[in-house]
Amino acid sequence: MDINGSVALVTGANRGIGRAFARALMEHGATKVYAGVRDPATVADQDLTPLRLDVTRPEEIAEAAAAARDVTIVINNAGIGGTGTSLLEGSFDDARRAMEVNYFGTWAVSRAFAPILARNGGGALVNMLSLASWAGRPLFTGYAASKAAQWSLTDALRQGLRDQGTAVIGVHSGFVDTDLSAWTDEPKISAADVAEQTVQALTNGWIEVLADEETRRVKAALSQPLDSAPRT
Repeated sequence: MDINGSVALVTGANRGIGRAFARALMEHGATKVYAGVRDPATVADQDLTPLRLDVTRPEEIAEAAAAARDVTIVINNAGIGGTGTSLLEGSFDDARRAMEVNYFGTWAVSRAFAPILARNGGGALVNMLSLASWAGRPLFTGYAASKAAQWSLTDALRQGLRDQGTAVIGVHSGFVDTDLSAWTDEPKISAADVAEQTVQALTNGWIEVLADEETRRVKAALSQPLDSAPRT
């Protein structure tokens, strides 16, 4: 699709990958980008249109959908790590929160905005996923499970929205250089790089972005026997 002249909504657009998505869309010619955030006061970029949107609050999703009826691109970026739940002990609270935000939040926003995209010609729905969609991690089991669920949801949305002409794109990456991954010294891709690859996917009609070499390696290993697949 043509980014020039589009109207987009990016959830979690006040920092990190979300802010990079919003800037990339503006730089490629979007006429308006709604920054869907829990607190509109945190949106410092004057080029963006702040929109109150906590993806776990149905009333705020409904209000956002009523306010942003001109949207042609929706990017589900809002997410949390859920790293407070360890594999073999402790509370499940953080893992449940990760599922609520990353999976159910994406589902709820997609459900609310699908009719709007349909009325505006189909447009595109983009879900920010992860390498962890395909690789369980003992250190952040809750996050990985939520991303696996979100990947399944993305495929269901791709099938369910095909007849209305909505392109559904899944974006996968390993560690991105944001606050969420500040705890690790593992190699990281920049948020701007992820955003630019996503814009290219939108422009060229690609349905999946594998943003870095590690993500491509893990995706390719899915067809291998479990005992021979590379470990992440």
